[in-house]
Amino acid sequence: MKHQTQVELTRAVFHHLAQGTTDVASEIYRNPVAHYISAERLARERTDLFLGRPLMMAMSCQLREVGAYITCDGAGVPMLITRGQDGVVRAFLNVCRHRGARVANGCGRNENRFQCPYHGWTYDGAGHLVAVPDKRSFEGMDRAEHNLVPLPAVEQNGLIWVCATPAGTDVDSLPIDIDKALAGLGSEFQSFNLDAFHHYTSRQLRQKMNWKLVIDTFLEPYHFGVLHQDSIAPIFFHNLCLFQAFGPHLRVTYPRRTIETLRDRPETEWDLVYHSALVYVLFPNTVFVVQGDHLEVWRIFPVEDKVDETVIFLDFFVPEPVTNQSARDHWDRNLELVTGVVCDEDFPTGEAIQFGFLSRAQSHMIYGRNEPALAHFEKTVTAALTR
Repeated sequence: MKHQTQVELTRAVFHHLAQGTTDVASEIYRNPVAHYISAERLARERTDLFLGRPLMMAMSCQLREVGAYITCDGAGVPMLITRGQDGVVRAFLNVCRHRGARVANGCGRNENRFQCPYHGWTYDGAGHLVAVPDKRSFEGMDRAEHNLVPLPAVEQNGLIWVCATPAGTDVDSLPIDIDKALAGLGSEFQSFNLDAFHHYTSRQLRQKMNWKLVIDTFLEPYHFGVLHQDSIAPIFFHNLCLFQAFGPHLRVTYPRRTIETLRDRPETEWDLVYHSALVYVLFPNTVFVVQGDHLEVWRIFPVEDKVDETVIFLDFFVPEPVTNQSARDHWDRNLELVTGVVCDEDFPTGEAIQFGFLSRAQSHMIYGRNEPALAHFEKTVTAALTR
């Protein structure tokens, strides 16, 4: 984050501490419970948000080497993302053009060859069909018409974005204008030097609640002093945050109590990143958390036809390669704190909220003015579907 931005945000934090205030929305917002239990709305969300927009699918450091690949089904289609021999990241539907089997599973690194485990049809890292066993039996078939189906993809500022809907046949001519899509947030991500981070570990979770409730978990500190009184409440200020929207995306700043130590330092030495947690929502479904010494990326996907079920991919990134047990122990403790707070405190509460929706106790939820990020996210989802 640019130093001038850190100074401005730190000043805002000190102002709120002096006044006993926080960033606020212009008004209270009422969000219908139907948005979390309607199968019809979920179908529209999956089509308009997850198939119709670029999704942040990986960090560049996860595909640092030529031949590295990852697969993911979260968006509702099987994706294969790989770095080709020319260093370019490309994405495809993970579907063999012979009988439709997957050509890759999980993640890893190979020699830019993806061989279908069913009959051995083989594709290179650019998606070209390069080998067909018993090719005599397919005489007259145009091999070029049976390449992997490309998906629009772009790599920028250490992030990899993919659209889940095919847009043509030439993968290298499928543009995503990510600068435009990020609405001014791109330069901020560039300042974090994300290429320098290293992937430490990943977790996959499945929760019994609507995907939006999962994201809501990260968007307000109003609950810190109650739900998290024995975990992170001593670390962060209760009910204090800074909020800024970037088009459909957003940033929430949660200052740590240690920010008070900056008061006696000159502004040239102010380091907001170290003394806060910066939570970004990359619309529609990625929660990107910048901590003082690591990064967390939570990618959240609805489960088809299940309004109350969500698949979550948590990726944990560290600033240096982990080469010894002491470092592993350190990052394991950090990861345990993260998952302990979110998975043992936030998510069980969210699942109880989802179950409570079915009781018809309320027609809507109410967000206070002190929950501006929460209101912005839910309003943005509704506006996107209305369009």
